[in-house]
Amino acid sequence: MSHAPSAAAVTESAPANTVTLIDNATGQRYEFPVIQGSTGPSVIDIRRLYAETGMFTYDPGYTSTGSCDSEITFIDGEVGILLHRGYSVDELAEHSDFLEVCYLLLYGELPNRAQKDEFEHAITYHSMVHEQLTQFLRGFRRDAHPMAIMVGVVGALSSFYHDSTDIRDPHQRMVASRRLIAKMPTIAAMAYKYAIGQPINYPRNDLKYAENFLHMTFATPCEPYRVDPVVARAMDKIFTLHADHEQNASTSTVRLAGSSQANPFACIAAGIASLWGPAHGGANEAVVLMLEEIGEPERTDEYVARAKDPDDPFRLMGFGHRVYKNYDPRAKVMRETCHEVLEQLGIHDPLLDIAMRLEEVALSDEYFIERKLYPNVDFYSGIILKAIGFPTSMFTVIFALARTVGWIAQWTEMIGDPVQRIGRPRQLYSGATQRHFVPVEERG
Repeated sequence: MSHAPSAAAVTESAPANTVTLIDNATGQRYEFPVIQGSTGPSVIDIRRLYAETGMFTYDPGYTSTGSCDSEITFIDGEVGILLHRGYSVDELAEHSDFLEVCYLLLYGELPNRAQKDEFEHAITYHSMVHEQLTQFLRGFRRDAHPMAIMVGVVGALSSFYHDSTDIRDPHQRMVASRRLIAKMPTIAAMAYKYAIGQPINYPRNDLKYAENFLHMTFATPCEPYRVDPVVARAMDKIFTLHADHEQNASTSTVRLAGSSQANPFACIAAGIASLWGPAHGGANEAVVLMLEEIGEPERTDEYVARAKDPDDPFRLMGFGHRVYKNYDPRAKVMRETCHEVLEQLGIHDPLLDIAMRLEEVALSDEYFIERKLYPNVDFYSGIILKAIGFPTSMFTVIFALARTVGWIAQWTEMIGDPVQRIGRPRQLYSGATQRHFVPVEERG
């Protein structure tokens, strides 16, 4: 990427692949390059902005700022597209599996048979955690939120695995990546078992990734536990559909933490902490809480009317999306999976009846159609997780489990970026200007 020329070099006839900024107070003109990616909006390269103009940009939330150059995930929310390394997420969810998608995100291409077998073997045989971590777990209160446990335990991994914390060593980065993907289901299941007072289950090497997680979560020593293949496939799809989502808050947190050269375990713990926020990872939990507030299927129309009332603070959770202005492509897959799981399990739950009624309304009512308030992935995943038997406190944990591979892929890409510098956002300062200290006796 080229730097912008100096202001003095700018002429009235600037090149077509540039943007000219004019300071209306002075008439000074500044020229900045426009960079085009392989698809999506172009970006204005403003890295020389402060040096040229003495000013910063002001962009709260960075909603108009490209923070990095990435080849991993592309989103076009206007038409409802989500691509991982060029492959549509709905196609991957239907025809692939989560570990194959992990390989794709990490290495850029889908694996051949030998590569797939090697990767799956490595993940399977990294799934156990150091036995002392179970002692570490006991330091938490029994009523600790599982996300609090996840933040603490994942951050502590760096004290157990010293041989994979040197970020300058590509081999250690690879080992850390695989360890995190492999151990996250084990840690998540441990957090759940600890919270409910049941014995911890060790991973089994004869089970696939999603099956293993379900077994560690729900099996007890009292009786054999059979993993339902329909449920296991649904769990695998949930993992796939949450694997990465471009530069969201938690991913940006991982990149920012990683820019300081922090070890990968600390960076992922930072991502988990960011995901824990209800505005980010807690949306599917909010869906279930909304269903509980509605309470009965007969009250659905009442709450739909409230949602349409601009003077009523009630909002339907799980409808629409900040990024997608069309149907969330992940929701298409989740909708079909949701109905498969409910049919397979034969569950008759009033909350699920409410959810299905809300889905029917959202897909047929002109109010929702005109505003593109379609059910999103959080709506369906919350219903599926509740039907499987997960408490709402585990919903964000499962999100973190799935998103770990995206965080790791983004972190690895950032480490290898030759133009990467430590993150240092600037600010618009609006506080007091410089003043002098006054002794306490002289203050009015």
